[in-house]
Amino acid sequence: MKKTLIALAILSANAYADEGMWMPQQLPQVAKDLKAAGLKLDPATLTKLTEFPMGAIVSLGGCSASFVSPQGLVATNHHCVYGSVAHNSTPERNLLANGFLAHNLGEELPAAPGSRIFVTKAVTDVSKQVVTLEVAKLSGKARSDAIEKNTKAIQTACEKDAGHRCTVSSYYGGLEFYLIKQLEIRDVRLVHAPPEGVGKFGGDTDNWMWPRHTGDYGFYRAYVSKDGKAADYSKDNVPYVPQHYLKLAKEGVKEGDFIMVLGYPGRTNRHRLPSEVAFTFDWSYPAFVKTSAEKLAIIADTTKDNKDTALKYASQVASINNYYKNRQGMLDSYAGSDMLKRKTSEHEALKQWINADAKRKAEYASDIEAVEKLIAQRDAESQRDYNLASSSPRLLNTARTLYRLANENTKPDAERKSGFQVRDVPRIKSSVDALVRNYDEKVDKALVMNSLTKYAAQPAAQRNAAFDSVVGIKDGMSAADLQAALDKLYAGSKLGDAAERKAWLERKPADFKASDDAFIKAAVALYEPDLKSEAEDEELGGKLQQAYANYMKAKIAYMHSKGQAVYPDANSTLRVTFGKIAGRDKGADGTSWKAFTTVEGVAAKATGQGEFNAPAAQLKAIKDKDFGKYVDPKLKSVPVAYLATLDITGGNSGSAALNSKGEWIGLAFDGTLDSIISDWDFNKAMTRDIQVDLRYILWNMKHVDHADNLLKEMNAE
Repeated sequence: MKKTLIALAILSANAYADEGMWMPQQLPQVAKDLKAAGLKLDPATLTKLTEFPMGAIVSLGGCSASFVSPQGLVATNHHCVYGSVAHNSTPERNLLANGFLAHNLGEELPAAPGSRIFVTKAVTDVSKQVVTLEVAKLSGKARSDAIEKNTKAIQTACEKDAGHRCTVSSYYGGLEFYLIKQLEIRDVRLVHAPPEGVGKFGGDTDNWMWPRHTGDYGFYRAYVSKDGKAADYSKDNVPYVPQHYLKLAKEGVKEGDFIMVLGYPGRTNRHRLPSEVAFTFDWSYPAFVKTSAEKLAIIADTTKDNKDTALKYASQVASINNYYKNRQGMLDSYAGSDMLKRKTSEHEALKQWINADAKRKAEYASDIEAVEKLIAQRDAESQRDYNLASSSPRLLNTARTLYRLANENTKPDAERKSGFQVRDVPRIKSSVDALVRNYDEKVDKALVMNSLTKYAAQPAAQRNAAFDSVVGIKDGMSAADLQAALDKLYAGSKLGDAAERKAWLERKPADFKASDDAFIKAAVALYEPDLKSEAEDEELGGKLQQAYANYMKAKIAYMHSKGQAVYPDANSTLRVTFGKIAGRDKGADGTSWKAFTTVEGVAAKATGQGEFNAPAAQLKAIKDKDFGKYVDPKLKSVPVAYLATLDITGGNSGSAALNSKGEWIGLAFDGTLDSIISDWDFNKAMTRDIQVDLRYILWNMKHVDHADNLLKEMNAE
């Protein structure tokens, strides 16, 4: 790995103990801190992605996970396998409620369509290949197009190694780019998930809260062809043999122990400008919270009399609830903070530093000014189009994707739009297949009508004329008129039929143009306006990339001058965070937080219904103190979850928690409500994340679910 600003910027991490989502290649720079924190492994080993323990860490494309057996068994969170459990559930066989356990390979179930396991093989700096000297001279859409062209070429060359997915990821606002090469395992199967009364115990009431008693764990298995290659599902496939897998900790953890989490955190925003902070917390998050509450109410009302439809939307409801509470928690924390004032002060200090030197002023000042104007433009457009995005019926969106794919298929692969190349077709097909178990017309229509009513009330100048035309929206329409227009659109389409949707995947542009299907006709009518809108977005995006990258270059140089470390914001790529297991002096309610919860807390909370419906077999085992070897000698019980001072965010769900020897000690699954603001503003004193203790996972598997076959496979017996 070549030295870049990432490495050069790390001068002193001591002031940032517990803070930081470090790229593996950065860890030698913080080796002293890792050792001081208690790591017994050589920090340099954590930079080697194909060796232990990094070789055991995988991504699910939204959640993190890890191999825990030589037969490709993958451990992650219950809420990360939830969609696959829901996909395989029916009212007659409700796996969500009752849980699922495959006693042998033959009983394992295909995961939800599109499920993937990504095994990282290499990370390479390609910054100079993406933004070449020629690209650096460009601006606007020309710059966006050139970056996309170079990115596609790099990815295509990488993917000549069949079975791999290669992605060029942006760091520091487009200042640097890294090529991530991953083995893409396409045959993923559901192995085990406890009942909701364990895996989702406490539900949305306890979500983001402490104390916590949720057994948030589940298992997949990775399958490949007999020759060990990535392959689509086949009964002839065999379990994948990973180069490395995690070993179970020989001893339980205790407060004060070293802990590190390895995973794929989604997004953080710590380098954002003050204007971005203000827009997010003054408008974007409040709008999101309001809309989320409306969506939850609509889904609840339209599915209350149909168990099968409720199962179809169970995963979506869980996701909405999660982000709804997350964003509201951030708003609550922000309301009582001085974050915007501090961010503004820091930004002003940066500008003063730039303007204090003629060379720095010449290099950075114009882009600092430009980025603020461009962000204001982007935010205004986002606000204008907020209701438009959710006013398009889901099947219309599917039709738009299918027609775009048909058009892109007429071009050489290198000239196709990113997202519609040959490499992207399996993902598109999977999303079409998944509609069978996650779509219902009645629910979708109600959700769309809620947004459409607000969208139609906007002045015509703020609406999309092409969309208005295909839906039939006019100024001053009544709710009844809007509903009638929407009903006509749905009634005129056959895309609600799975076979019909699948057939369109293979059709040509001429077939779309000749169709009388309402959603297909609408997609054709919207195609050119969509391309125009996309081009406008790319013009803005190219200007933003250029200005934002230079803003970040200035910020890194400024922090460098003060001797401060600079790690990139999370961007769904592999990161390492470390700290210690610790309670907290004062929680949100002003009381002290103990570091651990125990199974007695499960029994105390259990009501026998709803979110606290713990299985009878589990409650009996707790009452009988049937703890076996999983009892903690100090707690005199089985620990359920524990707090740690780790820097994680969404996407870290399912991340392996490891001890100082690199042994598996649990799974990260949540944060606490008053500390999730750390996505924007890290607070060392407040920040705690929550892990499900490995001892609780193993105890529940042994004494409640009797998953003896899996325990034996993981050498837990």
